[in-house]
Amino acid sequence: MTARQLLPPAIVASLIMLGVRLHSAGDIGFGDSEALYAAYALHPQIAYLDHPGLIGRFASFIAESAHHAPTPLAAHTATALLATLFPWLLGAAARASGADGRGAMCAVLAALCAPELAIGLFAMTPDLLLAFAWTTTLALAAAGLRGSPKKVASGASLLVAGMLAGVAASAKVSGLLLLAALAATYASRPAREHAKTIWPWAGLVAGALVFAPIALFEARSGWPMLRHRLVDAPDPGFSLRNAGALVGGQLLYLTPVYAVAAFFVARDLVRARKGDDPVERLLLAAFVVPLALLVPLALWSHVAEPHWLAPPMLALLLHFARRTDAVGRLLARISLGTAAACVALVYAWVLVPQVTRLAPKSLDARTDISNELYGWPIAMRAVQRLALGSHVPGEEPGELVVVGPHWVVCAQLDASLEGEIPVGCATPVRDDFDDWYPRSRWQAADTVIFVSDARFDLDPTTLLPDHAIAREERVTTMRGGRIARVFTIRVMSRRGAS
Repeated sequence: MTARQLLPPAIVASLIMLGVRLHSAGDIGFGDSEALYAAYALHPQIAYLDHPGLIGRFASFIAESAHHAPTPLAAHTATALLATLFPWLLGAAARASGADGRGAMCAVLAALCAPELAIGLFAMTPDLLLAFAWTTTLALAAAGLRGSPKKVASGASLLVAGMLAGVAASAKVSGLLLLAALAATYASRPAREHAKTIWPWAGLVAGALVFAPIALFEARSGWPMLRHRLVDAPDPGFSLRNAGALVGGQLLYLTPVYAVAAFFVARDLVRARKGDDPVERLLLAAFVVPLALLVPLALWSHVAEPHWLAPPMLALLLHFARRTDAVGRLLARISLGTAAACVALVYAWVLVPQVTRLAPKSLDARTDISNELYGWPIAMRAVQRLALGSHVPGEEPGELVVVGPHWVVCAQLDASLEGEIPVGCATPVRDDFDDWYPRSRWQAADTVIFVSDARFDLDPTTLLPDHAIAREERVTTMRGGRIARVFTIRVMSRRGAS
């Protein structure tokens, strides 16, 4: 099919996805990780334990006013638009990389159907910002390498590409690997003419300067992000369990057929390594260099997540646009159809409550992460009602505190309360809440509202031995006639407090 023939189905698919996402924005709340990033807007920092601070600035930008967290509706409306735009950005990057119109449209369709992109980029996460910065960096670097080293436009493209790689690192630390991939490209034989100019190296310096404040903050703070990811992570070490999670995650996030197609594209990209095309060398470096670190890290870390490998895969989509014959037509069509069906199934599972009735009765609601998206507004109304009833006029701030057993609960509380009531957290390991509201402070409060759900079997009296439970309520939320979440809210008063 020609580019003109592929354009209408791509536009229709984009409009359908946009409609579904905008509809979703009005129906669902924050996922637990999204709630944490929304809470970042209430606690501005250069970096946090999990990620650099760019996602916090993004959350602040889309909030209705300064010093507030965005609502789920505002956040998901913004991400719906960005997630729908991303495949077309990828198509533009493909054209900048030298793909013809048909190849670019094939890349657009591939991105539209890939579950990891079609579903994952709808969430308000650092990965959304990373995807845009990473793809734009590759587009500009490719355009610069394709142009004459003597032209200003080529030099400017390479300069801005390096700067945007620094922006990618400000979204997620793995963006530093993109800077390394650019350096490896410029040092290679195909890019030697451009490497003789100042522009590619000035771009790398610009990217390093963009990330420098984050690095300085980390150094002054004792490298908390690095320690959190590598030192404090539970059960470190290479294991079959980690290998299974890595491989199984790719099959789940891409679908097995799509993963097979990606393998053929990767094989074709590696085979092109001996050529003199600087763009091929760029895409190879953007694929291999990040994987060289991310794969061993995922095999070693118990808390590694499959989507860590997603950014290097973007190079495969651009290579596919340039070499669509790397995948047979039948395999390409089956891959797209299978992936699109999986995307439709996931959105149906999340948005249509009746679909959950098709699941086995043995399915534990605690393991269904889509339940995170529902129920919190109901639970928060109960929390606020109990907080109002527990407040004594004239109390000093901090005398009443809301506490959760884990950051996934605390983040939902903090994002919803927006600083009206301090939120403490009892995550078994140190988290950002230990800086925002230390344990010593909430343990000393006269009244603590302890909020948990069925995922956490924790007796709050072990955390607060000086407090007694004065009141307890349970809030049960339903989806499709089945229990989704059971929240337990306890009002705990200090023994002997008036």
